[in-house]
Amino acid sequence: MNIIICGAGRVGFTISKLLSEQNHSITVIDQSSEDIQKINDSLDVKGIVGKATYPSILEKADAANADMIIAVTRNDEINMLICQIAYTVFKISKKIARIRSQDYLNPKFSKVYSKDNLPIDVIISPELEIAKSIQRKLEAPGALDNIPFADNKIRLLEININKNCPLIKIKLNELTKKFPKLEAHILGVIRKEKFIILKKNDVIEENDKAYVIINSIQMQQTLSAFGHNEKISNKILIIGGGNIGFNLAKNIEKSFEDARIKIIEKDKNRAEIIAKELNNSIIINGNGLDEDVLSEANLNEVETVLALTNDDEDNLMVSVLVEKFSKDKRTMALINKPNYSLLQSSLKIDDLIDPRMNTVSSILKHVHKGSIENAYSILNGEYEVIEAEIIETSELVNKELKNSNLPEEIRIGAILRNEEIIIPRSNFVFQKKDVVVFLAKINQLTLVENMFRISSI
Repeated sequence: MNIIICGAGRVGFTISKLLSEQNHSITVIDQSSEDIQKINDSLDVKGIVGKATYPSILEKADAANADMIIAVTRNDEINMLICQIAYTVFKISKKIARIRSQDYLNPKFSKVYSKDNLPIDVIISPELEIAKSIQRKLEAPGALDNIPFADNKIRLLEININKNCPLIKIKLNELTKKFPKLEAHILGVIRKEKFIILKKNDVIEENDKAYVIINSIQMQQTLSAFGHNEKISNKILIIGGGNIGFNLAKNIEKSFEDARIKIIEKDKNRAEIIAKELNNSIIINGNGLDEDVLSEANLNEVETVLALTNDDEDNLMVSVLVEKFSKDKRTMALINKPNYSLLQSSLKIDDLIDPRMNTVSSILKHVHKGSIENAYSILNGEYEVIEAEIIETSELVNKELKNSNLPEEIRIGAILRNEEIIIPRSNFVFQKKDVVVFLAKINQLTLVENMFRISSI
């Protein structure tokens, strides 16, 4: 596909890199000559310096022949205007915009985003996506991430393999005998910063990050099998009442009846606004780095602390303070600067949340064609876990898995067939309308789209 990306920041750069590696034709537009130079020097894409709201610049980017435009500049209004011009002047069929302002995202104003008004096909809100991601992590204590597929009937768990894991050094083909009732499939692991697709004679090692496809109803049994018996946190402290902290609290209030949430917000006006919007959360106006304020929040009683301010350094320092004054808490910190991830183990922070990859994953799943319903990126997008339905013209229909000629870089995880979850063996036979959740390396995505016989954007 011919894709125009407007905005060459961290998100724009990452999307450009991943999509160009998937053999799409990519053009990137940004006003910053420095950012465009970086893209031209390091990626196989076309970079253009200029305002993406200028029709002449879009024309230079060959917008007349573009299949899709992705607007991820730092300004909501500019992203909206880009989509309007892309549709009105160049008739680009698919338009994706990153929008942060909560007012623009208010459901009662959703009629604004129509072809007759603002023709945006997909709106990506990083703050809402991050709030959902954190909530998923809270729902699966012991897992680093927890991603739903197939109408929430199948889950992908990212699990840290610590020294207490009873599965270490056990061959994969022996795990089925050890846990015969467990409907789970280990797709692979990240080991020493590389993703490895495990074969039946391979073993799990300490410090691996395992990616496991499971039947959703067996989440607790699966985590327990991996040595994780942590309980769901009911007492949660959020540092930072911005859009992420606020939306997270709102989501938790709806889904966790027993949850007791406290939010520390240092801006008085913001604290008053979110206090009016939330029903059962306690709002404390103060600085999360102030020990007296943490004491007022009864830190000793809290089970999970989420540092979600707009300042990376504050989020790291809050997590360090929590570890210093009240051990055995689960800590998560929002970090925008990638280099800070190197500090995670030394600072003893349980989880660092990278908003960039949340946004990238959300956008990429809308780039895929046709019957690909959902996608989740692993290791900066080198691999994706994808959900797709087998349609009548697919070459997989009525084929056994062992005879499907799938390359090593594609691994079938689970199938939803008429409400039944199937972890496939080699003699499994694909049928029309099977919903398949599988792992694929990005350079195999063209093959994936062909195998599922997808034709429309």
